[in-house]
Amino acid sequence: MFWLYTWTWLALLYTSCLVVAVYVCAQLVYHKQDPIKTLSWTVILLFLPFAGLIAYLYFGQNYRKNKIYNRKGLRDERIKKVISAQQIDQFKALQGSLPKEIAKQLRLIRLNLNNNKSILTTHNCITPYFTGKDALNAMLASVREAKYHIHLQSYIIENDSVGTLWKNVLIQKANEGVTIRIIYDDVGSWRLPNHYINSLTEAGIEVQPFAAVRYPWLASKINYRNHRKILVVDGVVGFMGGVNIADRYFCGGDFTFWRDTHIKIEGEAVPQLQSSFLLDWYFVTDKAVSDRKRYYPPFSLPEHVCFSQIITSGPDSDFANIMQSYFTAITQAKRHLYIITPYFTPNETILNALIVASLGGVDVRIMLPEKSDSAIVRQSSRSYFTELLEAQVNIYLFQNGFNHSKVTTIDSKFCMIGSANMDNRSFEHNFEINALIYNPDITLQLEEQFKADLRHCKQLQLKKWEKRPRKEKVFEAFARLFSPLL
Repeated sequence: MFWLYTWTWLALLYTSCLVVAVYVCAQLVYHKQDPIKTLSWTVILLFLPFAGLIAYLYFGQNYRKNKIYNRKGLRDERIKKVISAQQIDQFKALQGSLPKEIAKQLRLIRLNLNNNKSILTTHNCITPYFTGKDALNAMLASVREAKYHIHLQSYIIENDSVGTLWKNVLIQKANEGVTIRIIYDDVGSWRLPNHYINSLTEAGIEVQPFAAVRYPWLASKINYRNHRKILVVDGVVGFMGGVNIADRYFCGGDFTFWRDTHIKIEGEAVPQLQSSFLLDWYFVTDKAVSDRKRYYPPFSLPEHVCFSQIITSGPDSDFANIMQSYFTAITQAKRHLYIITPYFTPNETILNALIVASLGGVDVRIMLPEKSDSAIVRQSSRSYFTELLEAQVNIYLFQNGFNHSKVTTIDSKFCMIGSANMDNRSFEHNFEINALIYNPDITLQLEEQFKADLRHCKQLQLKKWEKRPRKEKVFEAFARLFSPLL
């Protein structure tokens, strides 16, 4: 009798979950989302209705359409809209007299002016760093020179030797009277202990987690993380790229070596980094920082010209801005396209753009780490290799530790550097920030580093790749089902 009673309740529970799962599938189809993602969720929901519903609740909802992140009405956003509209009008009036490097990329520039209100800045001095160690040392040097304020945003801050060094330096600067604000991601920095944060706040430093994950709000926030890495010092020096505040970014951690790419910016693009940070600060505190003279001070412009746009993307934006920038950049390549990304699960749009570029005669090279810190992402990435190799895309596996860089260079003319990986998570779920740099000198530096990295890579060959063990192919095929959800 007991077993009959138990089975009856289990049957009712399963039937109820299946009915709800069917309803959710119908809603996915009705709202016309990405068909690949819709199909993946449909398979999971129908075959595993109970677990699938829980997974969908936490990871599957499209908050870009639902608009739970709303930043309308902020002054910085209104100013960006006005200036971007003015620049579009100026391009129309001056199209025949624009510099060659800008005239050739006008389509990409206009895209980012329209979809992201990303203002094109002219006078910038940009310095790239090719290891986390060099980047962190340069960032600390700027922090130590701060006189007025420090704004730090990091996906990961850890309570290790690097994290402790940063904590001590920031406390010292706070004691000198420097205003300091820190945003850390609540999931990325989940191991950061309370005593670390308390030691900062006791020194007068303002510290805020981004989208703290607490039940019952867990489901609406856990899948939408702030992956940006920004440092702004006194409103005149900025840093951005792939480096977080942790030992492994300095010395490799579990890997023998940690390759990364970060940039220092001085010039007109720094206020764009400042704006991004302060908009996120408004989001986490609901308080707007209004002292423009303090946080957007006048400064001497670099003499040389280096055109740049700072692009942000996230669930709060109307469009997948960074994904659209990647797509446009890929389609504009004429000679060669070099990509470094640690995580590679492209959507159909980016995948087809890469295949079409390669078949059209562009030398497409993609560099990925041979070893990864995520097994399922590694297998999912490899599931794309066969069709890319068949399209003559060159794939290189970095073997000298871990290459965490997020860099794309096109035709030695312009490049992208930032926090966004070439994967669905960066395209759809995370808050990300990239710099588009329309400058051959900077682009050539990145391409020279790419070529240097090739010495530590193994290039894949299609015939040999097809002979890999069958069990690997099965794991890859299974992981591919989850690639739209990763």
